Order: sequence, then structure tokens, then C-alpha cells
Amino acid sequence: MHSDRASLGLKIAAGAGLAFMHLPLLLIFIYAFTTEDKSYQWPPPGLTLKWFSVTWSRPDVWEALSLSVRVAAISTAIALVLGTLCAAAVSRTKFFGREAVSLMVILPIALPGIITGISLRSAFNLADIPFSFWTIVLGHATFCVVVVYNNAVARFRRTSGSLIEASMDLGADSFQTFRHVILPNIATALLAGGMLAFALSFDEVIVTTFTAGQQQTLPIWMLEELVRPRQRPVTNVVAMVVVLVTFLPILGAYYLTRGTDTVAGQGK
Repeated sequence: MHSDRASLGLKIAAGAGLAFMHLPLLLIFIYAFTTEDKSYQWPPPGLTLKWFSVTWSRPDVWEALSLSVRVAAISTAIALVLGTLCAAAVSRTKFFGREAVSLMVILPIALPGIITGISLRSAFNLADIPFSFWTIVLGHATFCVVVVYNNAVARFRRTSGSLIEASMDLGADSFQTFRHVILPNIATALLAGGMLAFALSFDEVIVTTFTAGQQQTLPIWMLEELVRPRQRPVTNVVAMVVVLVTFLPILGAYYLTRGTDTVAGQGK
């Protein structure tokens, strides 16, 4: 009886925690359909779909969306290359300062975003690098690398080194070993890391604020609209898009890494 009460209490606490986190998102979805465009009334005076067509016809929304997608895609590509190389070096070789290198790789995501943003802005100013599309990409890549690195290094450490040795013994060169042995074992980890990195880059605000100059990614556009609103429901429609664009990669990453505790050659 006591265990049943404890179990019920844990379920209620878990439900309350989930409600606390996700009910504000539900409000955003509801206000995307409201007929009132000046204020947030509860309950909404009416519901309409017109704001979706209004959002679709807004060129500033499309420009911000396009910029966010391009930045996230290129930042993710850079992170996949650098994060995988770092993970391979740290997990497959022993050298002086290896743990320090690992710490330095994950540090950007552990630091507050404003610290990273100020540091990047100062570095760009000292190097006389004008703020542009590429400064946003470099800023986002600093923390996207961490996400890919964490996924890849965990998978590398679970992949037996004897598989690589066997491949080399059978006459495969380094590229063939990577393509036919290493990549199949780490592919889902890289894909999951890439999807998480894309989602993280797509909705980044703080670092972007310091590296974007006059450009507006979609989260920066939303922030500006909240400060000086033109049509409040349009901002909520865009927020729905951001939620979906970031939720789907996270969900995909979860399913890709679920059940991958064992990999080929583990423990052999």
C-alpha cells in the first residue's frame, strides 16, 4: 500500500513537472489562432486561420527563416567534421593533455551564452572581421561541435578497437576501414548529433545577437517583433514553426540513439 502511494505521488509530480514545462507552449499554439491582433486576452475572443496566410505572405519572415536554415545547415556540417575528428582523436589515442583537450571542446556549451557571444564579438573586432553570415556560422559552430563530439565520442568508446585492427590486417587502407567499419558503427550517433546541432543552432538567440550585425535569424526576428509588435499572432505562428522545426530533429535523434547501447564488436 505504501509503495502504491509513493508510485502515485511520483506520477503526480512527473505530470505536474511536464505541465509546468509544456503548458506555455500550448498557449503559444492557441494564440496563433486568435482573432485579436493587439493584445493577449484569455480566453481568446475568437479563433481564425487567417494569420497563417498573413505569415506566409510576409517576406521578412521568409528572409529570417531562410537565414536560420542556412546558418544551421552549414554550422551542423562544420560540427560534424570537427566533432567527429576530435572524438576520434580523444577516444582512439593516448597523449599528454587528452583530458584537457576534451574539457576545452565541451567548454563552449557549458559557459553562459552571453560569455561565448562577448568573446566571439571581441575576437571578430580585434581581427577586423566584419559581421556577416559567416560570423553567425562560426559562432554557432562553436557549440554545435560539442553536441556532435559528445555523441561521437560515446559511440567510439563503445566500438571495439579489434574491429579496426582486423580490417587493417585484412588489407584495408585507412579510408576503407573508415568507410566500411567505423562509419557504420558511428553513423546513427553522427546523425543524431547532427540533428541536435541543427535544432540548437536554429533557435539560438544569445550568441547570434553578438555575431549577426544587422542580420536577423528567425529567433532574432521574433525577439524584435515582441519588442515592437506589428501583428502579435504572426509571432505566435512563427513560434509554432520554431517549436516544430526544433522538436522533430530532437525526436528523431532520440529514436536513432535508442537501443544503441551495444555496437558491433563491443567487449570483444
